[in-house]
Amino acid sequence: MQAELIKRLFKAVSKGSDTELLFSCKKIIESERQKGHSVLAASLEKILESRDISKGSTKNLAKLPTSRRHNDPLVVVMSREELRHHMILNADVDSRFTRVEKEFAARDRLAKFGFSYKKKVLLYGPPGCGKTLGAERLAWNTGLPLIKVRFDAMISSYFGESASNLRNIFDTVKDVPSLLFLDECDFIAKSRNISNDVGEIPRIVNTLLQLLDDYNAPGLLVAATNLDKMLDKAIFRRFDDVFEVPMPTYMENLQLLKTTLAAVKTQDNLNWKDMASKLVGMSAANVVKVAQNAAKTAILEGNKVVRQMDLELALNEMYLKDQQGDLFHAT
Repeated sequence: MQAELIKRLFKAVSKGSDTELLFSCKKIIESERQKGHSVLAASLEKILESRDISKGSTKNLAKLPTSRRHNDPLVVVMSREELRHHMILNADVDSRFTRVEKEFAARDRLAKFGFSYKKKVLLYGPPGCGKTLGAERLAWNTGLPLIKVRFDAMISSYFGESASNLRNIFDTVKDVPSLLFLDECDFIAKSRNISNDVGEIPRIVNTLLQLLDDYNAPGLLVAATNLDKMLDKAIFRRFDDVFEVPMPTYMENLQLLKTTLAAVKTQDNLNWKDMASKLVGMSAANVVKVAQNAAKTAILEGNKVVRQMDLELALNEMYLKDQQGDLFHAT
């Protein structure tokens, strides 16, 4: 595996391909981290982060798109420092993400044979499963700036204005290498067959279908939704790849706990397996929060290690929070 990575790295250097070079470096870092060489991986990552990333910036954007009526920003540009990119996924799902990254890195080679890389990706799954994190991972591994659509600013009650705002967003990024992220697009992606709405939403859905058909920007478009069966089938067909980001299993929980707590000391006899089992059914985001809250408790109390009881307390607090949330939404 390491030999193949080194050969890929040298090929990227010989071709002068910044994207393939970046991709190869990321894979070497990932390989070292999987071997347990966390210090080396962190050191290599810092070196990579310090490089000149002007090619992956949004400096080519003349102006960020704004709403026509109120002049509110329609997108948010996430800096590279904000991107979270460490994901714990099962092998099948991880390979789907890796395939998108590989195709983008090899887009010039694919084009020589008349093929296009996967430009449009739809991620679906329950809240907190890691769809947003997946988009950030793709942006990080491809070196593309992430441009996130602000649906709260885009949607307007005025006739035709929301569709116009959406077109404005797509027009702004059509010549700019970037990852355009449509997060939580449930309300514009619902099946037209189950809605009697004759207002703005169906108009936006139709506009989105046309924009997806015409999308040919030099970057990626990633959409995320909590829906699956309710999702408009016509939208499914517009994407080059559609895959589910599932809730973490016991094995993913185990890795999430250990990865999140890697920077702090933990109790020698901490029962990792027991905690991973208790967290089954929780979203990846909540598993990480449990581990983070346990670590913060240990730090605030002046303890040198994270104890089993810290994790148990954090888990109980998470359950209580969920119960309060259910009660709040029921009233």
